[in-house]
Amino acid sequence: MKDEEIVALYRKRDETAVERTAEKYGQRLRNLAFGITEDAQTAEECENDAYMAAWNSIPPHDPSGYLYAYLARIVRHLALDALRARKRLKRSAVITELSAEMEECIPAPDDTVGKFEAKALGEAIGRYLRTLSEDKRVVFMRRYWYFDSVESIALRCGFSQSKVKTILLRCRKGLKDYLEKEGYTI
Repeated sequence: MKDEEIVALYRKRDETAVERTAEKYGQRLRNLAFGITEDAQTAEECENDAYMAAWNSIPPHDPSGYLYAYLARIVRHLALDALRARKRLKRSAVITELSAEMEECIPAPDDTVGKFEAKALGEAIGRYLRTLSEDKRVVFMRRYWYFDSVESIALRCGFSQSKVKTILLRCRKGLKDYLEKEGYTI
């Protein structure tokens, strides 16, 4: 079933929309959540909560052309929230490691103005990613969006771990340079 048809079911408030969504994207959404939380039960809860969030947000939103991306964003935020709740006192080493890597090239919003500019920053990062080759973009996104390990990315892409690390290092440096040219202070 096409995304447009599934979204039409949501708009009609037809409960089969959730079933069709689960059939088409359930496994991918669970894998995304599991990659972040490393807990199958939490991943399943995130998936189900994402269906509820989609039910409550369609309409007014209309993600007809990008339903998976819409749901993946919801699942990712739910999984990160679950991870934070589970590890309030002790931050996850993976999140800390990835945050430290990205702090080198992305300024952190620390005030209201910074939060307002976060959207513009996101757009600038998107523009930078479009300048990368597909392989580099996949490596970058698998690491910093999906939280895949270097080993996992190397297996998925057919690269050595050393090559993946080099790509990530160069992408972070390139992103930092690009953002500085865009007027961001790092």
